[in-house]
Amino acid sequence: MPQLVLWDIDHTLVDTRGVGRELWAEAFEEVTGRPMREQAKIDGSTESVILRETLGLHGLPDSRDLFERFAQALGVVHVRRAAELRERGHALPGASSLLSALAARDGITQTVMTGNIRATAEVKLAVFGLDQCIDLSIGAFGEDADERPELVRTALRRAQMPSENAVLIGDTPYDVEGGLSCGVRVIGVATGRTSAAGLRAAGATEVVEDLADTEKLLKLLTK
Repeated sequence: MPQLVLWDIDHTLVDTRGVGRELWAEAFEEVTGRPMREQAKIDGSTESVILRETLGLHGLPDSRDLFERFAQALGVVHVRRAAELRERGHALPGASSLLSALAARDGITQTVMTGNIRATAEVKLAVFGLDQCIDLSIGAFGEDADERPELVRTALRRAQMPSENAVLIGDTPYDVEGGLSCGVRVIGVATGRTSAAGLRAAGATEVVEDLADTEKLLKLLTK
């Protein structure tokens, strides 16, 4: 039975239905003074990588100072437009029920392993009522590392949990790679752009189509 459940956020627990990109573009223009014409690939990437590559698409230089200013702006715009995010986005089917069911189990702690910066992760979870079951103090976020394996290692270290006592749930091959590279069992959920077959090919320990069947997921998670 796992003692730590690591959750990805976007397309695993929530879908912002395009609002997230709008907020990202708003923060980008605020810190660069340039409208965002295009955005780099976001699936499985961290905010620092997305920003660096998006800056490159616009012929702009990257720096840690710029990322920190961008992260601050992104957090602020998420707070300011939280009501819009709630109205247009949604928690994915089964997410709330599964989080609650796991929280009711003795000895299980839930946190996140996400490419989002912490401020946006907090807003995304809170507006859809998913924050009560998750301990963000031991999570790993986009400002902590560029790549998923290091995010997983960061979360394990903060939780003081060995990899064999953890399970990761995510929707991309990058989530699968991040977990497996650290010896963490991975459950792939095909609610993003990667199919169930694609997640299996990436090496996911188990694969489900979505989180709707709480009992099925509990059995997979706690076996």
